[in-house]
Amino acid sequence: MIYRELTLKEINPRLPEPKTPCRIYAYLHELSENYGRPDHRRPAVIVVPGGGYYFTSDREAEPIVFQFLAEGYNVFLLRYSIEPERYPTSLLQLTGLISHIRLNADKYNVMPDKIATCGFSAGSHLSASAGILWKEPVVSETLGVDGRLCRQDAMILSYPVVNSHEFAHRRSFDFLLGKNRNDEQWLNRMSLETRVHPDVPPAFIWHTYSDELVPVENSLLLATALRKANVPFELHIFPDGVHGLSLANEFTRDPNRNDHIEPAVQCWIDLAKIWLEGIFEDKE
Repeated sequence: MIYRELTLKEINPRLPEPKTPCRIYAYLHELSENYGRPDHRRPAVIVVPGGGYYFTSDREAEPIVFQFLAEGYNVFLLRYSIEPERYPTSLLQLTGLISHIRLNADKYNVMPDKIATCGFSAGSHLSASAGILWKEPVVSETLGVDGRLCRQDAMILSYPVVNSHEFAHRRSFDFLLGKNRNDEQWLNRMSLETRVHPDVPPAFIWHTYSDELVPVENSLLLATALRKANVPFELHIFPDGVHGLSLANEFTRDPNRNDHIEPAVQCWIDLAKIWLEGIFEDKE
C-alpha cells in the first residue's frame, strides 16, 4: 500500500487557508502484475467522518478506509475543517478533492467515472451536500473548474444529518452556519431534502429507527426527495441502534460504551459494498 498525505494547495491552490486544519490522506494499492486490472485503474472511495461539524470521528475514519481498501478500491480520507470554519469551507474541500482525483486519475490509478463518497452523520450531510450542491456557483467559481468535475458518481450515507428544521440535529447546523444558525434562508438552503434534483448521484442510505440524536426521518425525507427526482437509491432502516454506530462491532466500539455493538446492523457495510459494485458495474 502507498500512503500519502495531501495538502490543500496540492488539491486546489485556490482553496482558502482554513482556520482549522484540513487533513487529506490517500491509501493507494501498489501496482502489481499479480492482481488487479491490467491497466491498474481502480474505483475510488472518499471517507468522510462525522462529528457534528465540530470534530471528525476516529471511529468513522480509518476503520472504514480499510474496509474499502480490502475490496480493491483506492481510498481517500478527508478530515475536513471544522469549528470555527463555516459553510462553504468543508463543501469546497470535498468538492475540490473530488475534482482533484478526477483530474489526476492517472496519478492515483483511479477510474475517473467511478468516484464515491462514504459519509457518516454530519459527514453524510457533507457528502450529500457535495452530491446535491455541486452545481452551486460557489463551487465552480472558487475552485476554478467545471462543476461537473466535482460531482461524485455515488454516495453512501450513514445515519445522515439532512433536515434543518423539525428533525434537525441542531448542533450540526449551529457549527456549520455560525452566525447564520437562526437565519431561515440559510437553514432552508442547508436542509438537503429540499435541494434534491435529477442530477444527484445514486445513494445508499442506512439509519436506525431508534436513533435519538439524528432522527430516522432525516433518511426518510431524503429518500422521498430522491424518489420524486427519479434518483436511484437503496435504503435500509434497522430497528435498533444508537447514533454513531460506525461498523457496529467491537472494533469500532467506543471503549467507554457498550451500545456501539449491534450485531444486526453489522451487515450494512457488506450491503453497501454490493450496492456500490453494482452501481459501478452499470457504468461499464
